[in-house]
Amino acid sequence: SLRNHGGVTPIARANRTLPPTRFGLLEIAVVRAVPPPGAVEGLTYLFEPRWRELLNHKLWLEGLSQSAWSTGAGWGLILTYAVYKRKNDDIVANSFLAGLGNNSASLLAALAIIPTVFAILPMERAMSVVTDTGPASTGLTFIWIPKLFEEISGGRFFLALFFIALSIAALSSLISMVELGTRITMDFGLTRRKGLLIVSSACFLFGLPSALDPNFFQNQDWVWGIGLLLSGLLFAVTVIDYGVERYRRELVDSADNDIRLGKIFNFSIKVLITIEFLAMIVWWFTQAILHYDPEFWWHPFRTFSIGTCIFQWGALIILLLALNRPIRRLLFSR
Repeated sequence: SLRNHGGVTPIARANRTLPPTRFGLLEIAVVRAVPPPGAVEGLTYLFEPRWRELLNHKLWLEGLSQSAWSTGAGWGLILTYAVYKRKNDDIVANSFLAGLGNNSASLLAALAIIPTVFAILPMERAMSVVTDTGPASTGLTFIWIPKLFEEISGGRFFLALFFIALSIAALSSLISMVELGTRITMDFGLTRRKGLLIVSSACFLFGLPSALDPNFFQNQDWVWGIGLLLSGLLFAVTVIDYGVERYRRELVDSADNDIRLGKIFNFSIKVLITIEFLAMIVWWFTQAILHYDPEFWWHPFRTFSIGTCIFQWGALIILLLALNRPIRRLLFSR
């Protein structure tokens, strides 16, 4: 039902067109942003290592959750990609390229934004702008970037290019998000059209509170951004339950891969991911309880507390467990 007369899916056509267009626009923005005087300070700020920050647990939480979010690895988009995988596709290369492409786009966006900030604003003001990114990290993009582009020659044109590239990135990501939910509804026997209508309507309705209330938006960004680490652990646990060696042999190495994963894959799934998750959670809990939020870390309705994460994660897990048996009965009775 997805294929047109040429045998190519609309999703495939979109993904052949949108990412290259986005990269092209970002490259134009980078070329415009880097040359002005003062941009060097921005490049220095962007690339100069600050090793002491590695001792900050929030840096790791935000970095890991950002990676899990933007690559789609932590919250199920990998399942959407896997549905359309052909038997002999190179799984290892495609996985590597997905991460490389995502991180390259992020780096280009940083090169377009940070040098521009330092080229236009005084040093101290620029430092405060890039560190105080506003609600759920939206301030730099939607507040400061428009103001900054207004002050440079041809700013309106390059601002339009920047937001076109941003919109294309959002659209290409949205395709995978909606497709994941739509495929699930199709597993229940619905047509694609009905499934798409249900998923789109649900996304709109459940997204309204975040669109109308910045505090609610920040809370959801915090809770489910960090929740992606838990989701990634559950993926690893699923593979361990299936059998890591069996999984690698039957589902990974059976494909036509130029690079074989070998035993390092087994070690990463069995040991490394589990240790990383536990270490990160224990570190976060310890810092929050003792230093960051000692009075209200437990509060279930505080925007950035441990309590709100545990409360919402627990509610979702209980709901899924309650629905698990009815859903299984419905699926296997068909």
